[in-house]
Amino acid sequence: MQVIQELEVEVKKLIIDSLCLEDITPEDIDSEEPLFGDGLGLDSIDALELGIALQKQYGIKIKDNVEENKGHFATVRSLALFVFQERSC
Repeated sequence: MQVIQELEVEVKKLIIDSLCLEDITPEDIDSEEPLFGDGLGLDSIDALELGIALQKQYGIKIKDNVEENKGHFATVRSLALFVFQERSC
């Protein structure tokens, strides 16, 4: 579980850096808070940029399955788990 928590912090930093979110720190982002809509408030353009950043940072592939990706990109925790699983394959 420690690995997932460390990945969550990395993902939070990646979100902040890749999306140029000023005035937000990793501590401001709840790992279980929705990334889109009423949560962090990201939009579809942010999702594309974040997907590219994740692929570059971790060398993972993001498939074209929209429903599956919605689950992966739901929260920081789900993104961290996705990265962990993809890197373990």
